[in-house]
Amino acid sequence: MKKKVKVKKGIKITLGIMLVIGLLVGGYFGYKMFSNKEPVKEDNPKEIADVPVKEVKKLKIVDQDSNTRPYAVMINCHSAALPQSGLGDAYMVYEIMVESGITRMLALFKDAPMEKVGSIRSVRSQYLPYIFENDAVLVHAGGQIEAIQRISDEKIAHVDVDGKYGQRDKKLKRAWEHTLFTNKSLLDKAMNDTGLRTTTDKGLLLDYSIDELDLSKYETVPANKISIKYSNYRTSNYEYDSENKYYLRSMNSKKNTDLVTNEQYHVKNIIVYGVKYTTYNLRGTGYQKLNDINNGEGYYITNGVALPITWSKSSEKEKTVYKIKETGETLKVNDGNTYIQIYPSNGGKLTIN
Repeated sequence: MKKKVKVKKGIKITLGIMLVIGLLVGGYFGYKMFSNKEPVKEDNPKEIADVPVKEVKKLKIVDQDSNTRPYAVMINCHSAALPQSGLGDAYMVYEIMVESGITRMLALFKDAPMEKVGSIRSVRSQYLPYIFENDAVLVHAGGQIEAIQRISDEKIAHVDVDGKYGQRDKKLKRAWEHTLFTNKSLLDKAMNDTGLRTTTDKGLLLDYSIDELDLSKYETVPANKISIKYSNYRTSNYEYDSENKYYLRSMNSKKNTDLVTNEQYHVKNIIVYGVKYTTYNLRGTGYQKLNDINNGEGYYITNGVALPITWSKSSEKEKTVYKIKETGETLKVNDGNTYIQIYPSNGGKLTIN
């Protein structure tokens, strides 16, 4: 019995020694394994801050990612209605002739402040194709009977501001018809009240370049002074400001200034072309029709040069397509506001110097 007990004690001692040796060996190799690893570095906030972040360039004139539906506002150009207000917020403006040789503007606003826009006048049917091609909400004060009938029949989205969505500026020393203005707050309320669609999936009309265009590879002509004669009543003028790289706008050689800021309007891009105008009589008034569902040639003017282009519009609701005449490439325009001047090829005159 005593021998068996000694054997058991020997086994216990042996096992104990082996366990201690195992722990020592394991600890040694564990130490070697972890000691050979690179020490873990904690993030240094200063080092992270010093790493330059690549800036993503975006357009300044309009947010290309926005799906906000634009407003298209009928702006008064009668000499007795000047100065106008708010055009500096418009990303694009059409100038088209109406009756008696007078022009009116269709000014487009998208996500803009629009603190005071006007004065606002009635709509004419020749503006409808340009409302369609921008999927815009028409903002007007009444209109020619033909245009009003089409708005009703075709359910064209519109806001008539000659009422609760407009304001008369009674302080102005003008005839009553030249005193109507609106703003974004009133227009947004109108959209909410009437349930009009506030978003669009149509995209922008023009193809903008974020970086300044290099037009030196194309055949261009100098364009420092531009005169666009619509009629004996109205000529629109532009003069290039080489320091700021935009055009200062005038009407009948008188500075086109803003009512609120007193600043002269300036324009980065000008698209100009002529179409045939036809006068037709309706209830004793000689209204205008444009042969603009067509194609032709014109100029894209920016940065002191004029680039020959082509234009085509296949239907009222299709977008006008602009291309570089020399190459047939789709026209890209500089980041900035654009005035589209559609003057009468029969009776009007374009001069570029």
